[in-house]
Amino acid sequence: MRFLAVATMVAALMVPWSVRADGVESLKAFFKSTSAMRAHFRQVVTDAQGNKVQEVEGHMQLQRPGKFRWDYNKPYVQQIVGDGEKVWLYDPDLNQVTVRPMSKAIGSSPASLLAGAQDAERNFTLTTVIRSDGLAWAQAVPKAEDSGFDKVLLGFKGDELQKMELHDSFGHVTSIQFSQLQRNPAIANSSFQFVVPAGADVVGE
Repeated sequence: MRFLAVATMVAALMVPWSVRADGVESLKAFFKSTSAMRAHFRQVVTDAQGNKVQEVEGHMQLQRPGKFRWDYNKPYVQQIVGDGEKVWLYDPDLNQVTVRPMSKAIGSSPASLLAGAQDAERNFTLTTVIRSDGLAWAQAVPKAEDSGFDKVLLGFKGDELQKMELHDSFGHVTSIQFSQLQRNPAIANSSFQFVVPAGADVVGE
């Protein structure tokens, strides 16, 4: 037991300082320094047993406060657009649009949390999580019981977002890796204006 305790302490001391950086402070720095973001993303969903059940790719855009757009293009097409008041989800295969008020859609897209930065500490309990991957991780646990997920983890290098993880109550984990990231690009407002396609069914509030 003594050997295990010493080994654990030595391992902790060997972790680079950048790994042990404060994830919550990195999250706050991201909110402070990033008003807009554009990136490619790769999203992988695993079940409670760790089996991969979905893998998709696409591009995302974000403009705080309250606006975001996620365009999934591989292996299927889907759009999630937040215009500051409502969140629109379009599924071309079903020719269906689902719409919800932004205030009730915080669990429908990982960008909802990022875009609503002003309410982060009011709506979430934030803590720092230590991992051995070189990133500073912040954990956000929603205070509302009907948020749609148990927790979100955000991994930063400095104040630049690199990864996100969403954990739901069924044990599913949605892991998102960002690449080709641009911070504070000029993004046209039209990018966040969703127009319902002709003939599409609209459901929701």
